[in-house]
Amino acid sequence: MPEQTVRIRPSRRQAFLRSLRELGHVLISDRYAFTGALVYVAFIVVAALAGVLAPYEPTEILFTPDGMLAGDLPPSADHPLGTTSLGRDIYSQLLYGTRSALLVGLVAAFFVVAIGTLVGLVAGYMGGIVDTILMRITDIAFGIPFLPFVIVLSAFLEPSIWNVVLAMSLILWRDTGRVIRSQVLTVKHRSFIEAARVSGSSTARILFVHIAPNVLPISLLYGSIAVGWAILTEASISFLGFGATDQISWGYMLQDAYLSQALSRGAWHWFVPPGLAIVVIVVAGFFISRGYEDILFPKLKD
Repeated sequence: MPEQTVRIRPSRRQAFLRSLRELGHVLISDRYAFTGALVYVAFIVVAALAGVLAPYEPTEILFTPDGMLAGDLPPSADHPLGTTSLGRDIYSQLLYGTRSALLVGLVAAFFVVAIGTLVGLVAGYMGGIVDTILMRITDIAFGIPFLPFVIVLSAFLEPSIWNVVLAMSLILWRDTGRVIRSQVLTVKHRSFIEAARVSGSSTARILFVHIAPNVLPISLLYGSIAVGWAILTEASISFLGFGATDQISWGYMLQDAYLSQALSRGAWHWFVPPGLAIVVIVVAGFFISRGYEDILFPKLKD
């Protein structure tokens, strides 16, 4: 018995370290994944330094030297992206909106990956009635239209960016759960898992110590995709008027520009920057997933 335990531990560590090395290697060597990672790092730095980089508070109403409201000002040295119709600095709002975007994206992605991975691990390993129940719940989640669900949830709850996190946690784990389950179905029949069973390892230990490291790359991949989805969803909800009104986000900026008819007035400096920021961060998540395509679809390798 002790000898079997000794043989299992190196396999566990090697699987975990191999997963991390594989992730790091692709991140450095693949130009898509590397570009996406750089974009994420840049946005994280901007979010962390928003209070230093922003010349004004995002909700501060500004006035001209003669006491007039500084509304609808074009881009200038004092206001790089101009001001809103209420006299708020658009550049400052864009920087502070990065915080809201990353907060929603990272927290939602964490819960999506955590729930999906847990469901996939339990369903794939346990099988039988447990697998059937969890997969039927997954089918129900697939049948619920996501955006209408978020709107209904936001209508019943107090408007908040956390509504998006809650909605994603309840619905979007389904993709991760299905893929993780399919991987577990193959991993659980490998020799080191059989050795763990023979050595007397508990089910929880087998799931989280022996199997989980082997599916970690796929979980992280779906996490990178979920970040973009969460940010895009928050922007959509805020644009439709169901988002938080007391917190600046890119979606709030787009809604404010739309209500002020910025497009018809040619105020491109108001709605293009937040829209472009959303596009860039969503594409960055796609680039990372594209870079790790060999991990998700090994049969596509040459």
